[in-house]
Amino acid sequence: MIILPAIDLKEGKCVRLEQGLMDKDTVYNDNPGEQARIWQEQGGELLHIVDLDGAFAGVPKNKEAIKAIVDAIDIPSELGGGIRDMQTIEGYLELGIDRVILGTIAKENPALVEEACKKFPGQIVVGIDAKDGLVAVRGWADVTEKLATEMAKEMEGFGVEAIIYTDIARDGMMQGPNIEATKKLAESINIPVIASGGLSTLDDIRRLMAIEASGVTGVITGKAIYSGAIDLREAVALTKGEIK
Repeated sequence: MIILPAIDLKEGKCVRLEQGLMDKDTVYNDNPGEQARIWQEQGGELLHIVDLDGAFAGVPKNKEAIKAIVDAIDIPSELGGGIRDMQTIEGYLELGIDRVILGTIAKENPALVEEACKKFPGQIVVGIDAKDGLVAVRGWADVTEKLATEMAKEMEGFGVEAIIYTDIARDGMMQGPNIEATKKLAESINIPVIASGGLSTLDDIRRLMAIEASGVTGVITGKAIYSGAIDLREAVALTKGEIK
């Protein structure tokens, strides 16, 4: 299992939100490139970037900050937020992003996911945000009638590289990930699942490692490493079996 440190961008700064609410943000660093370097130095293996302004606007909004991040690191990166057409996907991959994350658009225009997977195999990831097992879209503003497991199977059929699964009731709340829901989703498909939302202790990572055999290959951490609740170096050591 790998640990994915997160950088959430709002107005060019690294922030964390509580339950996806734009007015409940904490600024952690106003230099995203510097922050990216810190997470790389502490052992991060894949950087998870979210353009929060883009997610709400539906168009890219933090391109300069994203470029600064890509230029600052050697580890691979993935990016989501406001990516809703092929032109944007292509633009970010050309910029040096390794994997693009499609969220809202995957639910609203599945044909785009299929087309993107054909054009950029191995570089398309789909983010599924869910509340009580149902898919939520548009920056979590709307909860749909679609089951997260059903959507995951559909995306697997298109050839996506992985699914990022977020339980939105837990995100930014440091209450621990929803292990049961994550395991259920991972067992419904054969592609990797990356857990997201609520990670707060090394014990949470141990609990996720216990369901690794179900297909949970990574976990995203944001607030916990910014606040110091989890030491990124320790978390990485835990996944590598260097500490128990």
